Amino acid sequence: MHPARIGRGVNERRAADVRGDFIAWLEEPQLDAEQQLLEVLEQTRVAMNRSLMTGLVDFEGHYARYPAGAGYARHSDRPKGSDVRAISAVLYLNERWTAEDGGALRIFADDGESIDVLPAGGRLVAFDAQRFEHEVLPSRRERLSFTGWFRRRSLDELA
Repeated sequence: MHPARIGRGVNERRAADVRGDFIAWLEEPQLDAEQQLLEVLEQTRVAMNRSLMTGLVDFEGHYARYPAGAGYARHSDRPKGSDVRAISAVLYLNERWTAEDGGALRIFADDGESIDVLPAGGRLVAFDAQRFEHEVLPSRRERLSFTGWFRRRSLDELA
């Protein structure tokens, strides 16, 4: 795993005060469980396209490990200048997580309110990548997840 970075291109950099996690992109599944996860995500993509007409073309994802005390400041999952990330998804890999462990995903609603989602193992959270800013609150123990995005073609490509 490598320290996560923020920004894109020449502006990409490590900023531990903003984001304290370590990541490893899943490019080729090595384990049966990884292959099964990607198959379920593909079925989910197809189902969203059929029922919601989302125009999703693929999924990209990485493992994320937050050491105790690490978090990720409020942000959007849609990088400036890119519109391909449509739906954010997080699958939690933590065992026996409690509220006292902290590390909640805080999702901000349009009205300024927020909801905190504990990273309980097996929980899948999905939300509109453009609409909802969110943050990862610091935890008292290591926090693990598989995080990614259902993507669509760039609107520029479709014009």
